[in-house]
Amino acid sequence: MAQHPPALFVAESRGLDFLNSIATPAGKEFDWIDSGDGLLAWLEQADLVPSDALETLRGQAMPGELDRVAAQARSLREWFRTFVRDRRGRPLTADDLQDLEPLNRLLDRDEGYGQIVARDSAEDTGLELRMMRRWRSPESLLLPIGAALAKFVCEEDFSNVKACEGPACRLMFVDHTRGRARRWCSMAMCGNRAKQAAHRNRRRTQRTPG
Repeated sequence: MAQHPPALFVAESRGLDFLNSIATPAGKEFDWIDSGDGLLAWLEQADLVPSDALETLRGQAMPGELDRVAAQARSLREWFRTFVRDRRGRPLTADDLQDLEPLNRLLDRDEGYGQIVARDSAEDTGLELRMMRRWRSPESLLLPIGAALAKFVCEEDFSNVKACEGPACRLMFVDHTRGRARRWCSMAMCGNRAKQAAHRNRRRTQRTPG
């Protein structure tokens, strides 16, 4: 597996973060799910699969099996990218449901169940109902991704889905800012680059004879 920087989580939605698992930070393209090991690492960083489940599936997988699941994840990612790009900027309607059939087929495979557990908080020692999942095979790693995509589709207004304005950036995000004025994937990356470029342009203009 190629060595990658930490995955990017700037989209305000795990569903869009999944689309952003291939990106060009600093002008170099990285695909965080380019292999089975990459998929496991991304899922752990995204906090979508418990670490113990990841280790169990890693140990149980047949040779090449995780790589094949990663290939399925990449196909899912590019299918969903097309769906989002074609619809961002407007709310979804019932007319869009038919095109979500591939996602519904994935969700149909889920084996989620509820479990009563103790709350994690030291201040609250009560009980809560927590949704769990059976991890029967490496392909089950696709299920929490499908759930994240479904949550994004059903809970976010696609009118607020934007693409970063950075010239070489391919990241998308949900704009939750007041006035919906967000333009960049993050100020630390494309926002600062744009400011520096604008500053250089101003200096060149000031030095140009009138």
